[in-house]
Amino acid sequence: MKRGKKYIESVKLYDRAKQYEVEDALKLAIDTAKAKFDETIELHIRLGVDPRHADQQVRGVVVLPNGTGKTVKVLVITKGAKADEATAAGADFVGAEDIVAKIKDENWFGFDVCIATPDMMGVVGRIGKILGPKGLMPNPKSGTVTMDVAKAINDVKSGKVEYRVDKTAICHVIFGKKSFGVEKLGENFNALMDAIVKAKPAASKGTYIKSVAIAASMGPGIKVNYRQA
Repeated sequence: MKRGKKYIESVKLYDRAKQYEVEDALKLAIDTAKAKFDETIELHIRLGVDPRHADQQVRGVVVLPNGTGKTVKVLVITKGAKADEATAAGADFVGAEDIVAKIKDENWFGFDVCIATPDMMGVVGRIGKILGPKGLMPNPKSGTVTMDVAKAINDVKSGKVEYRVDKTAICHVIFGKKSFGVEKLGENFNALMDAIVKAKPAASKGTYIKSVAIAASMGPGIKVNYRQA
């Protein structure tokens, strides 16, 4: 793969084979974020689970103490009093059958997170095959199917992120921006790692956290020497 000049310069700043302590790894992630925009900092964790088995799935949400630094546009699919509640709570878009039709007929995706009340899931199910592949389908496990729409909106706007193991047993999650600095990124990193550790399936045997790496969105991966408490 051909790499850009800035990426090649970034790789020279550290030892790719070495595992760094968390604080040092975060400093390197910031130093290797050489793009002109405020790069997102990502966490990549290889887990000792077999995602092919239902009892070894790892999925959940956590509200990061310092948020993600990203402005999130929220769609709430509901109606009646809950629609008014969603609007008052700061939802960017609120609708019912009309908004579902807009997504289906116009291929509209002007939102980052979709929240729905349980009574609307029958309607939302009509576009499940559209929302699912994009990771936008509301789900009770991620707190996006709920009657407490105000709390759900507040959590998302405050920096709630979802972690989910993929078919290769890796979780990919964003946890802040370069501009956050080491301290705030460290607090977010610890909150995220604690949540993933607590989510360890009972069926998972042996080493659970296989490897941890962090990277800026345009930068190289930096291995982390993570020791589970």
